[in-house]
Amino acid sequence: MSAALTLALDTMSGDHGPEAVVPAALACLRDHDDVHFILVGDQAALEACLKRHKAQVSQRLVIRHASEVVGMSEAPSKALRTKKDSSMRVALNLVRDGEAKSCVSAGNTGALMATARFVLKTLPGIDRPAIISPIPSRQGHTLMLDLGANAECSPEQLFQFAVMGSVMAMAVHGRANPRVGLLNIGAEEIKGNQQIQSAGKLLDGSDLNYIGYVEGDDIYLGDVDVVVCDGFTGNVALKTSEGLGRLIADFLREEFSRNPLTKAAALCAMPVLKAFRKRVDPRNYNGATFVGLQGIVIKSHGDADAVAFRSAIETAIKELETDVPRRISSLLASALDRPCQTGTS
Repeated sequence: MSAALTLALDTMSGDHGPEAVVPAALACLRDHDDVHFILVGDQAALEACLKRHKAQVSQRLVIRHASEVVGMSEAPSKALRTKKDSSMRVALNLVRDGEAKSCVSAGNTGALMATARFVLKTLPGIDRPAIISPIPSRQGHTLMLDLGANAECSPEQLFQFAVMGSVMAMAVHGRANPRVGLLNIGAEEIKGNQQIQSAGKLLDGSDLNYIGYVEGDDIYLGDVDVVVCDGFTGNVALKTSEGLGRLIADFLREEFSRNPLTKAAALCAMPVLKAFRKRVDPRNYNGATFVGLQGIVIKSHGDADAVAFRSAIETAIKELETDVPRRISSLLASALDRPCQTGTS
């Protein structure tokens, strides 16, 4: 099996295990003639799942047995130390050893990040990997990082995040000269703590298309392609967005079912409601990238179904086709060549 477009799929992690991963992989095989998959997990369970979906092992779809599973609430340090034959670890090892070029997992975020960083290491010039994902916005979507990997960040690390986010915006999302904003409590130059202000100065002196500070509402409404922040702030913003989306959906259901008149109005509005639901469906945005590693690692949401997991696979394929790690290294090296800009810490 060629490793050129081979993806290792952690089939045992997440809430649905093989029942989400296998049909997602089969759908991708039908649409991508040059993609291969290694299904990593319990061989008997995977063979049974393939049989249920009327599929079988082939040249493009093979099984690699793994005897352990990392629990969703398991401590990252324990998973790293004791679960060396977990589906997560084996999938990452395949990337390290060159048998696969990408790993996709719906597993424990902390354990996946810790294991990926240990197994694959970071790219030269990158202190810490970050989590990046698209957030629905008025212009389609905004890329945001970090979404939870690094609770505290130095100005230099925020600068590195900006470089990585710019590459992702260009390579994967087709944004030419992406606009980069630094998340702050105000757009004025005097706002923010020392870390934010120092990061702003580094970005001001770079070749990135830095547009300055942005506020929380700009994530959804502003003219910005990449929003940079520390992982604590980013994760709070992400979870707030998810909660708000569910709240709006609940409110709409309540109002449309309030009485016979509103139920009739719901029928009339059904085409609009379906289009709206499709536009903001989180399954279409599933697949956060652990950017900054010497390999491509995609984190699917733990409760992803087959549709959502396929979105994560598609993200991995795009990053493979555009060689994201190499482009990050190239852009970062160019940025570090400029005097007095930044340095690693």
